[in-house]
Amino acid sequence: MATRDSWVSNIGFVLAAIGSAAGLGNIWRFPWLTAGNGGSAFLVVYLLIVVGVGVPGLLAEFVLGRRGRQTPIGALRSLTASRWGSALGAFNVVTALVIFSFYSVVGGWILRYMLVSPSGSYFGQPQAYFGTVSHGLQAVAFHLLFLGIVAAIVFFGVSRGIERASKVMLPAVVVLLVGLAVWTATQPGTDAGYAFYLGFDADYLAANFASVLGPAAGQALFTLSLGTGAMLTYASYLEEDVSLPRDTLVIAVSNTFIGVLAGLVVIPLLFSQGIEPGQGGPGALFVALATAFASLPGGAVVATAFFGAVLLAAVTSGINLLETPVGTLVDHFEMPRDRATLLTTLLVAVTGSGLALAGSIFQFVSGTLADLLLTVGLFAFLAIVGWLLREDAVAEFRVGAGRFAPLAEPWLWLVSWVLPVVVLFSLTNTLTSLAGVSLGLGGRAVVAVVATVCCRLAVAARVDG
Repeated sequence: MATRDSWVSNIGFVLAAIGSAAGLGNIWRFPWLTAGNGGSAFLVVYLLIVVGVGVPGLLAEFVLGRRGRQTPIGALRSLTASRWGSALGAFNVVTALVIFSFYSVVGGWILRYMLVSPSGSYFGQPQAYFGTVSHGLQAVAFHLLFLGIVAAIVFFGVSRGIERASKVMLPAVVVLLVGLAVWTATQPGTDAGYAFYLGFDADYLAANFASVLGPAAGQALFTLSLGTGAMLTYASYLEEDVSLPRDTLVIAVSNTFIGVLAGLVVIPLLFSQGIEPGQGGPGALFVALATAFASLPGGAVVATAFFGAVLLAAVTSGINLLETPVGTLVDHFEMPRDRATLLTTLLVAVTGSGLALAGSIFQFVSGTLADLLLTVGLFAFLAIVGWLLREDAVAEFRVGAGRFAPLAEPWLWLVSWVLPVVVLFSLTNTLTSLAGVSLGLGGRAVVAVVATVCCRLAVAARVDG
């Protein structure tokens, strides 16, 4: 097998990983989820989940990636010494393909909005415009164009393509969002938006905790790219002396900062124009923003800058999702990168086009199915790290960790017991909602604990036997 590509510098890895996390999940999904779930109440729960679940979960995926030194199929097969490890790796690759299929469709929406924003052609009838472009042949065309941009970067590999692009695009995203946030702060009528977003509402949280918890947990997993094997793939290209705990903290904090920054642009802007945020989900955000941009001085310029920032973020995340199946074909099947990129791109072109044509299927795949796949994938990673590898995982944590090394044992305890319960609780939420069953908060918690213990016993029996 040819020598594997790798990151030229650690900063390249960190920027690429931040770019992967800080994509549409933060700039497109985070503001409307926050607005639709109580503003500050959602923000508080989301931040707690990112710290308590997202950071140790991301670190677990990084440990698997660097320890396995391969993409998901090869890494998990070698680490588990079993064929079910290969099956799980294949599941992760399929998850990345599914997520990227709908992600590329949304990327096409963003690309189109950025291109037409200078003319303001959607300002007059934003609802009708979005209905026209969100699904159908036009959506297919822009999905393919967005996919082509991402594929062109992945084609050149880790160091010459992904790393170089990330070093340019991620700083550009931050600069654009900071500029937009400063501009938004100068607009009249934003005080109510800041209060809604940043003023903690304990009463709302107490009354709606169960309904806020599910979306907040799903957003934390989605925005950190957990459960797809994408972060595992990025970590597989790392050198051995890199501090995984340090990089995990930097990536998680930076990702959260970008999400909060996006909220500081979108939510106050909508309030300033008297537009009710959070109604109707992701499509309504396009409509609401278009309405706001249309009524603002220089709205076309602001709209172009905003959708330009979102497009750059979408591309950085798309790169990460596409690299997982491409890297798998290169590693596991020893396929040349150019052929692997072409084959994977053609597959996503077909699946994404199908979703662009079928709105109802798109909604299911981008919502319920995505949440299920991500949750199952993350639970499997936690089980491997916390129940199978254990001391090997601790050893990998400590390599290059420096002052973070003493945290290895507490981290392993979290990964072994606390995080699996939380992840299964989130999975129970999704499944009961899908089945139309109501267990209540306590009932879902009991199911999560019992399921975790049963899974732990099953793994122990397999290892001991």
